[in-house]
Amino acid sequence: MRWERRPPPRGADPLSTSDAPRPPSGPVPAPHVQPPTTDSPLDPAAALSLRNLSKSFGDKLAVGSVNLDIPSGSFYGIVGPNGAGKTTMLSMATGLLRPDLGRVSVHGVDVWREPDAAKRQLGVLPDGLRLFDRLTGAQLIAYAGELRGLDRETVRARTHDLLAALGLADAADTLVVDYSAGMTKKVALASALVHAPRVIVLDEPFESVDPVSAAGIRDLLTDFVASGGTVVVSSHVMDLVQRMCSHVAVIARGVLLASGTVEAVRAGESLEDRFVELVGGRQATEGLSWLRSS
Repeated sequence: MRWERRPPPRGADPLSTSDAPRPPSGPVPAPHVQPPTTDSPLDPAAALSLRNLSKSFGDKLAVGSVNLDIPSGSFYGIVGPNGAGKTTMLSMATGLLRPDLGRVSVHGVDVWREPDAAKRQLGVLPDGLRLFDRLTGAQLIAYAGELRGLDRETVRARTHDLLAALGLADAADTLVVDYSAGMTKKVALASALVHAPRVIVLDEPFESVDPVSAAGIRDLLTDFVASGGTVVVSSHVMDLVQRMCSHVAVIARGVLLASGTVEAVRAGESLEDRFVELVGGRQATEGLSWLRSS
């Protein structure tokens, strides 16, 4: 599958690792686990390796100099408040959005220098992706498989297997426009899996999904990791990430605040409490005394 490659902003070198934008002003907690530095080479052993990844929109810094290695075989959570830069970072990491600065590799393959080879190893489920919803579920998965260059017999077999595994067999011939939110997420996930990628990147996959559908998606992803694959998932549901993931990175205001195993990052606290501590603490509510019942 090919995505449009937009030219970089005038005067910017997307592969440069110098002159990175500075993080936003204001106090930022020190990382709990030291990430790789800007000068570190891309790690060929990592499922995803990010170096100096940066993006601005006008004068607004969305992501500033992120350096992160995601181990192969990990279930990696990316957490942050709304507007933290999670979607922008993952879009750059998967080749959907060209960075202003920085580099990314997938199992040692540079996403921007060798995009076809890198993207063959990726399965991507962006947040809010508009599907071809006038196709049936089976047609949508088959279309994704054929775009990936799979032969029709393989596409047919894998479409059948994915529909069954995700509980969509009875809706195979139903138009996607008539699917529920949970069914739509599942068929989009199936489309991202049909070519058997080594790394799956999911942006808010459990948003607006009912508990039964969410459990089915979690089971499939857990089995994928157990078989040697790597899953990267963004979320702002801390309890879910703590239960599901082996590793976690915390991002706020476009800056990576902490990364490592879930146990190391939470440091004996719940992940939610540690997250609130890292991103700036709870807001005071003294001014709402009128809201309390007498």
